[in-house]
Amino acid sequence: QVQLVESGGGLVQPGGSLRLSCAASNLNGVITAMGWHRQVPGKQRELVANIINGGATNYADSATGRFTITRDNAKNTVYLQMNSVKFEDTAVYYCNARVGVSGSAVQYMYWGQGTQVSVSS
Repeated sequence: QVQLVESGGGLVQPGGSLRLSCAASNLNGVITAMGWHRQVPGKQRELVANIINGGATNYADSATGRFTITRDNAKNTVYLQMNSVKFEDTAVYYCNARVGVSGSAVQYMYWGQGTQVSVSS
């Protein structure tokens, strides 16, 4: 079974920084993209950032300019550097990985269990 293990969540003060990590394992195919989503109770899960194999990145408007996503392809690990955090960044952050087989148009999305990020003074 594919596993995505997140770490780095916790309590951080407003204006502070936090770095999330997510390592993927037990993959049958090749990761083509990795990213982060977040969710608060009663709301839909929303994209925070993702990064594809070629290095291109995408950010939600709320993350642009404050968050940075990077990836270590050799370790199948993705990071989210969160700077200048705000109260509204409080959420459960979910790691995801898009996995496919070369030559196939079918790809699969896998999700981690989530890690809590709480921004509080």
